[in-house]
Amino acid sequence: GILSIEQLISRVGVIGVTLMALLSGFGAVNCPYTYMSYFLRNVTDADILALERRLLQTMDMIVSKKKRIAVAHRTMFQRGEVHNKPTGFWGMIKSVTTSVAGSENLSLIQQEVDALEELSRQLFLETADLHATKERIEYSKTFQGKYFNFLGYFFSIYCVWKIFMATINIVFDRVGKTDPVTRGIEITVNYLGIQFDVKFWSQHISFILVGIIIVTSIRGLLITLTKFFYAISSSKSS
Repeated sequence: GILSIEQLISRVGVIGVTLMALLSGFGAVNCPYTYMSYFLRNVTDADILALERRLLQTMDMIVSKKKRIAVAHRTMFQRGEVHNKPTGFWGMIKSVTTSVAGSENLSLIQQEVDALEELSRQLFLETADLHATKERIEYSKTFQGKYFNFLGYFFSIYCVWKIFMATINIVFDRVGKTDPVTRGIEITVNYLGIQFDVKFWSQHISFILVGIIIVTSIRGLLITLTKFFYAISSSKSS
């Protein structure tokens, strides 16, 4: 029946296998891209200094233009153009002939300030990205970084081999009789010639490996999603 245990497990299994495939695929792409030195950009101290110099120049321009706006507002306040706005027909004529040019200049300067502030935000993000890349380059030179780099190459080759074998199995309609963990334990036991309950321990080891894959893949996925939300967020979004 539709409410039997077999039907329920089969439907839950479809969802579980699909989620595992998505998480494993994400990890197979994200992990080598994160740890392999092949994907690192060549960033030097000169590049970082040049970008920081551009950022400082942009900030100086923003400060100078905001200072001009503040000085213009103070001058207008001293002349009484802020609180004592002219009224009547002659006041309208006077406001058109004297104040319009100044207000247009202030609006133009404010637009330039807004554009420079947006440029400064982009330069700051790019500078932070260069510093992060520089730290990744320094990390890749350590023993742990070289170890992860080797694992990245190893699992990249393993991933390509698995895709190739999965394609052959689909084309020729082949079904595997044993999983890789059980097969690896059987080869090890036969090679060493020891007494070992392969069927019992293969289930536990497979369960532990699946748990490790789920935890690490979800962690990597959440970290990447957090970076994505930081990238698209603004001061107006939560």
